[in-house]
Amino acid sequence: MTQMLRSPLSSALSTLATERVGLQTLEAEMGGCLGETFSRAVERIFISPGRVVVTGMGKSGHIGRKIQSTLASTGTPSLFMHPAEAAHGDLGMVGPEDIILALSNSGETAELAAVLSHASRQKLCVIAMTAAPSSALAKAAEIVLALPSAKEACPMGLAPTTSTLLQLALGDALALALLERRNFTANDFSVFHPGGRLGARLRPVHDLMHTGDAVPLGTMDLPLRAVILEMTRKTFGCMGVVDSEGVLKGLIADGDLRRVLDRDLDNTKAAEVMNTAPITTSAHTLAQDALVLMNERPKPITSLFVLDDDHRPLGIIHLHDLLRAGIV
Repeated sequence: MTQMLRSPLSSALSTLATERVGLQTLEAEMGGCLGETFSRAVERIFISPGRVVVTGMGKSGHIGRKIQSTLASTGTPSLFMHPAEAAHGDLGMVGPEDIILALSNSGETAELAAVLSHASRQKLCVIAMTAAPSSALAKAAEIVLALPSAKEACPMGLAPTTSTLLQLALGDALALALLERRNFTANDFSVFHPGGRLGARLRPVHDLMHTGDAVPLGTMDLPLRAVILEMTRKTFGCMGVVDSEGVLKGLIADGDLRRVLDRDLDNTKAAEVMNTAPITTSAHTLAQDALVLMNERPKPITSLFVLDDDHRPLGIIHLHDLLRAGIV
């Protein structure tokens, strides 16, 4: 009798449900022995002066590459070593202070033998990530991250699905626990991600702001007629108002001007119409946070003055600068 095929949606929902159960099981295990060994692994990697050498074969290798990439980008020096290439010279990449993070669901991957033998000879720390705590890999390891037994989402139980998801999830947890252990900040993250939109969002305002004569500034006693000329020349739609010490005391925007155009332009001074509580930022503010500052007001603003610690203007950044940098 021919088995009725499920619809694609039914199949997808079944896959997600099976993998969700696997993740829930992993989360529960973290409350017991796995959580204890996980904490040991984090501390062992944190105090190590060397790198984390991630290795794995097949699907575990693909997951291992992703884990290694996440480790590297979040402040943990690491590299991926293909186990099949290890015996043909790649073991030379492994330093005496490095830690081996080996992934194998079965724990019996033959290609890992050369890596484990080398680690034993050189007395290297091996952290195993496996679902078989009695396997050869587990016995060779100093720390065993024992994944729970979980049903594969594959209807035949053959294609690694849930098992690789658990490896990936535990690898992400390891990388992010190390990130927090190192007090790794967004500024640190930007050092490793200089390109693309992510890199742009993590750039400091200092890299994007206009400085010097480009900054629209005027004194508190400047007549409105001169204010209009300064704003027209600088094209930011605003002007900063400073005192005799160069400290920013207020800001005049286009809207402020429109409300007072019926006044005497030669006798009305900047101090009389300025906003005395403008939104400003510092040179070290990330571009993404500057964008939030611009947009979080009931009426969004398009320019921010960048001030030093003494509230003197260092520069100005416009929404268009963020657009050109690829942040928006």
